[in-house]
Amino acid sequence: MTLTATTVAAFYERLQDDLCARVETLDATTTFGSQPWDRTEGGGGTTRVLEGDGPLEKAAINVSTVWGPVPEKLSDPIASQADEFFATGISMIFHPRNPHAPAMHANLRYFEVDTGEAWFGGGMDLTPYYLYEEDAVAFHSVIQDVCDRHHVADYAAWKQQCDEYFFLPHRNEARGIGGILYDHLTDDLDAVDTFQRDLGRTIGDAYLPILERRIATPFTTHQERWHLQRRGRYAEFNLAIDRGARFGLETEARTESVLSSLPPRVRWDSNAAPKPLTPEAELVDVLREPRVWL
Repeated sequence: MTLTATTVAAFYERLQDDLCARVETLDATTTFGSQPWDRTEGGGGTTRVLEGDGPLEKAAINVSTVWGPVPEKLSDPIASQADEFFATGISMIFHPRNPHAPAMHANLRYFEVDTGEAWFGGGMDLTPYYLYEEDAVAFHSVIQDVCDRHHVADYAAWKQQCDEYFFLPHRNEARGIGGILYDHLTDDLDAVDTFQRDLGRTIGDAYLPILERRIATPFTTHQERWHLQRRGRYAEFNLAIDRGARFGLETEARTESVLSSLPPRVRWDSNAAPKPLTPEAELVDVLREPRVWL
């Protein structure tokens, strides 16, 4: 298949349908709502959000395809040199209800400008609230296997980039236990497109078995409080640091879609810190010193 902006956007739309259907099998009582939207300057997308009483307190799987004049305040150094841009992508977040089940974020995107340049970016990462090392190893193993199938992918380098990016300097903590992150892949775009499709089709395999293992684990009110405190860190990163959220706001995309990644409930308690030698402290230790899982 010859790569075009249209074929990339069509794949993201199919992936959205496939993942929504797969996630809905976890809870037959809840389905994703669908909210199509249009962008005045060109393009639009579909925001699909699941909220209910099931194992996923909130999940969002969104696609967008937007184009038009490059906004003057766009922070991307390459795009800012062009006059017109086209961007398409899929992004998703899963916020489980159970503190023992990790959150997961992933996104795939394609960008081109009228100067003739085009590139791919994307990644996926896991945010546990209680550390299960076997879950971390399983998640990273699936990602590494995908990367090993494609010469354009570099798991080790992209894992390091993920660890460095998903970091809250004001907390001296990572957001989670990583995954991969890549951006501005401009060489051999057909091969990168093939890799991205493979990665996209594997997202469910990397995360959903972990979710299914943990969603019925008993938990206490103390563990739920910790869960909501850690979700506060997630919100801090997305609102203060995340480039994707900033891009959405800079291009005047639908604000509701941009902010759909935020968790539904959070806590900010004064001077909240885990007691030494507890499972909560074990997690924080890992967040302050990224670990090689494989």
